[in-house]
Parts: sequence; C-alpha cells; structure tokens
Amino acid sequence: MNCFNPYPKKRTELETQNGQAQPWILLAGRFLLALMFVLAGYDKIGGFEGTQQYMASVGVPGALLPLVILAELGGGLAIVFGLLTRVASAGLAIFTILAALLFHADSDYVQQLLFMKNISVAGGLLILAAAGPGRISIDHKLGWRW
Repeated sequence: MNCFNPYPKKRTELETQNGQAQPWILLAGRFLLALMFVLAGYDKIGGFEGTQQYMASVGVPGALLPLVILAELGGGLAIVFGLLTRVASAGLAIFTILAALLFHADSDYVQQLLFMKNISVAGGLLILAAAGPGRISIDHKLGWRW
C-alpha cells in the first residue's frame, strides 16, 4: 500500500505481459535506433574521400571524419549490444543535434525534414539514456547502471 492509493490495484494480465516483453522491446528499440548510425558509419569508410569533401563543403574539417566514423559505428554498436548504453546514447544525441545544425539547417524542404528527423532521433536517444538498456544488455550483465 502506498500513501497515494489506499487500494493498490492488482497487476492485470496485460501489465504482466508488458513487463515480460519490456526487455525485448528495449532490445528492438536499441537496434532500430542504432541501425542508422551503424550503416552510416560503415558507408563512410567506403566513401571516405567523398565524405571528407562533403564535410569540407559545409565548413567542417574532413580531418574529423575518423571521429565521425568512430561515433557512428562505435556508438551505434555499443547501443545495439547494450554496452555503455547511457553514455553512448547521450553522446550520439549530442552528435545528432550537431549534425542537424551543421548539415540540415536549410530552408530547403528536404533539409528541413532531415533536420527534424535528426532532432527526433536525438529525442529517442535521450529517452534511451534515461531509461537504460534493459535486461538484455552487456550493461545489465556487468551490473553497470550508468
């Protein structure tokens, strides 16, 4: 019994099922959030010179590309496996907001959509940083809560 509700309700079957499904839902969510970053980081390896030129065209030094690849590929894989999930999620959220501001802050309709996509993905990453990776993760196996 708690002080706000003197008549605690019993868990319904649906609530019990949701509790059992939650680790799997968090795993699926981590995978879907991270997929974009893993694929983008991998693609940048194959198109290294072209990506450096594109970065330079918007005023971002191409020398930063290895760090971008590390952030996307490394951060994305960390989220998939649930390793340092809160740190990786928060870091990728910041990275994604910066990418939106640097590459998609334009009046062109497509760029506005990409800007909003990045902002939305950053929101999902912040939710993951707050919620944590769930039970199906390396973080959970190691007892890491940060």
